[in-house]
Amino acid sequence: MNSSSMEIKPKKHYEILDGLRGVAAILVVIFHAFEAFNEGSRFKQIMNHGYLAVDFFFLLSGFVVAYAYDDRWEKMSQWEFYKRRLIRLQPMVIMGMVIGASLYYLQASNVAFPQIATMPIWKLILVMLAGFVLIPLPPSMEIRGWGETFPLNGPAWSLFFEYIANILYALFFRKFSNKVLGFLVLIFAGMLVHYTVFGPKGDVIGGWSLTMQELYVGFTRLLYPFFAGVLLSRLGKLIHVKGAFWICSVLILVIFSIPRLGDENSLWMNGLYESIAIIVLFPLIVAIGAGGEIKNPLSLKICKALGDISYPIYIIHYPLIYCYMAWVFENKVPLKDGYGIGIGIVISSIVIAYLCLKFYDEPVRNWLQNKFQKRKVS
Repeated sequence: MNSSSMEIKPKKHYEILDGLRGVAAILVVIFHAFEAFNEGSRFKQIMNHGYLAVDFFFLLSGFVVAYAYDDRWEKMSQWEFYKRRLIRLQPMVIMGMVIGASLYYLQASNVAFPQIATMPIWKLILVMLAGFVLIPLPPSMEIRGWGETFPLNGPAWSLFFEYIANILYALFFRKFSNKVLGFLVLIFAGMLVHYTVFGPKGDVIGGWSLTMQELYVGFTRLLYPFFAGVLLSRLGKLIHVKGAFWICSVLILVIFSIPRLGDENSLWMNGLYESIAIIVLFPLIVAIGAGGEIKNPLSLKICKALGDISYPIYIIHYPLIYCYMAWVFENKVPLKDGYGIGIGIVISSIVIAYLCLKFYDEPVRNWLQNKFQKRKVS
């Protein structure tokens, strides 16, 4: 029987990991809403380490991709793998760009985004079309003023790196033995420690600009967590505890909420904390989450709901944050007067994500699967 005729069946989901992805996604929306009040300083963040959600997502993704595909390559071509990843991720990338373009002119602010008021519509459309296929833009083509590779929807930078990780996995890393993979993961961990502890900023913030420095940050953030997730899945060293979802959710909240450690003269302290969080604590959380079981029907429903909206909320929320930031910056709104609207932004992001999921993402993915994915992989 050749590969084109083999029946390929889906594997079961790790429900707790789905739920944890949703918890992290909601927390990153809250973090981004609070960013409007940080006065442009990485030392004045509220929910200071919320940006570590990206690194947690990379580790989760590596774990799930390896679990789903490591033992399927005899029955599946690389193109089949790429199709499956594109069908899963790309529809919401497009929706995020459409929402970003739709709200772009509402984000005009002389203080926050002075370029917007004079930006021609043709350039906006061109940037949106480039965003549809995740073509990263250099700073010279940026239309917001922040130097983002995807100025209509900043967080799309992490999807760009997600695709790079998937390509690296399919081309090379899936073929490596555990010893080789473990050696490379150790090197990637060293890169991460070197940048965070001994680097110029004391954190992993960055990765969203098409410059050599920012690309280095992006790859530093990507390589350890994604391929540590692959290794963790292969080793199967899971931790079985009761109440795993709730324990892990609290751990994520605590890790994200820890204030920045040290000051401008002791950047290494915060870098060390972030290295420990990414290298040790995040794999521990995933091992607990993957090893746990949900027996309570309510907890199962919560995990499923959180997992369903996790990706949509992450990829569509930032255009609303741009609007919120423009309002806060333009009117010099203090936190005590602006947190109510911030809560509304978080709730609106969840509602819009759910609507996108049910009326766009799921129908489009089902159509694409029926048209382009005619067989299942077991």
